[in-house]
Amino acid sequence: MRETSSSFGNTVSYENGAVALSELLSALTFALDLTEGAVPGHALRTCLLGMRMGSAMDLPAELMRELYYALLLKDVGCSSNAARLCAIVGGGDERAVKAGSKLGNASDPKIWKMLWKNVLPGSNGVTRALRIAKMGVDRKKNNKALFELRCHRGAEILRKLEMGGLAADAVYHLDEFWDGSGYPQHKRGTSIPLLSRICSVAQNLDVFASESGIHAALEVLGERQGTWFDPYIVHTAKRLHARGGMWTSCMPNDDVEITRAAVLDLDDSEKAPLTPMRLDKICEAFANVVDAKSPFTYKHSIGVAETSTALAEQLGLPVDRVHLVRRAALLHDVGKLRVSNSILDKNGKPTDEEWSVIREHPMVTRSILSRVGAFRELAIVAAEHHEKLDGSGYPDGLRGDQISLEARIIAVSDMFTAMVEKRPYRDAVDPRKVLGILERDVPHKLDATCFDGLTALVDSGWTLPRELALSGDVCELVPMAAEVISEEQATSIAAA
Repeated sequence: MRETSSSFGNTVSYENGAVALSELLSALTFALDLTEGAVPGHALRTCLLGMRMGSAMDLPAELMRELYYALLLKDVGCSSNAARLCAIVGGGDERAVKAGSKLGNASDPKIWKMLWKNVLPGSNGVTRALRIAKMGVDRKKNNKALFELRCHRGAEILRKLEMGGLAADAVYHLDEFWDGSGYPQHKRGTSIPLLSRICSVAQNLDVFASESGIHAALEVLGERQGTWFDPYIVHTAKRLHARGGMWTSCMPNDDVEITRAAVLDLDDSEKAPLTPMRLDKICEAFANVVDAKSPFTYKHSIGVAETSTALAEQLGLPVDRVHLVRRAALLHDVGKLRVSNSILDKNGKPTDEEWSVIREHPMVTRSILSRVGAFRELAIVAAEHHEKLDGSGYPDGLRGDQISLEARIIAVSDMFTAMVEKRPYRDAVDPRKVLGILERDVPHKLDATCFDGLTALVDSGWTLPRELALSGDVCELVPMAAEVISEEQATSIAAA
């Protein structure tokens, strides 16, 4: 059944009813887990554990509400430091480094094994050892830069989404340690926000439980109370564990959908449907999360959404379909959060194995978005943006009428936008030159009607309304991205 709601003059249609905030955020946490190389469902399990600790501490309802959002969105800033970390380790899998670094300290053999595998992969042993040694020397400087990026971006997103100032502060100070050795401000003891301290204990409980079991996780808490963790919150966690019920629906091997249902049951404050304006804000925020992962795609999703919206309007689609196109375009690359920056930022043509990883991202997008009832159609449209009319596209090799008009619009817009945007490795390409490149694939791969509509837009003087040039601070953070690459390599990045 299709329902329609309106706000500020815009009409939005949903396939299966409206969407609640907790339903949408809980689904998008699977995208955040990908960025960190976490075990799927990590943010959801962390949310359950943290909320149970907050309840045991008798936190007031307003604090519990902000804790809920802080726990779900604690990793929303993590994509912003992915390219920097990849550069630091010399092109290794930054997701593996992020996941591995949470499991121990510098004296842990697991850390050294993880680094040896992921630092300067393919290099000789001496070169690799020297890079690891340099990383040790630069550890504090690198950590400061990485955590400042993550913490600032995460808090900024929560504030933009109006999740609450305390929730934003909790995310900003997530990586502070009780003894003052954490980041980004080396806060100590009770000067660290209470919600940050709860989030820290909860996320580490899940990380270590997923890796080594519940008892090992509790041992880590005990060993690190007074250094990493607030002793009182550790005591609360142990007390809850002793009573039973602490791990209900959030054991490491529990079905993630059971865990998600338990997280949704905790939401007693905002089950009203999201307004179209707030829904757009959330979609834009997660588009920014995707785009922040690589300087090669900085602001790309926003650009694709702008182009797709203009093209859908040019073709005369009804208003509700225009909004479907816009949101699908904003979220079309969510699945790329699963792809390591060692592949996304590679200065050269991807190997067959790397292409295989890249080609999976539309299926990951579909899997994440389809968890939202109202996004079932949107998920399909978003996942079809690399399909081609002759069946040569991916992930499903669809042909002709099997590909929706909305997906065809996004496919043309995606390739057009990728080439007209300014990137670290090249200047923006003239729109008319881009049209000439795209025309080679019309009508056997790209839809002729969509291409003609795009041509009409360009002829009318339409341009992307947002400033899409890469900001200088990103170039500074990822110097390797500033290297010039060939037009062939640039085209392969656009096609991916």
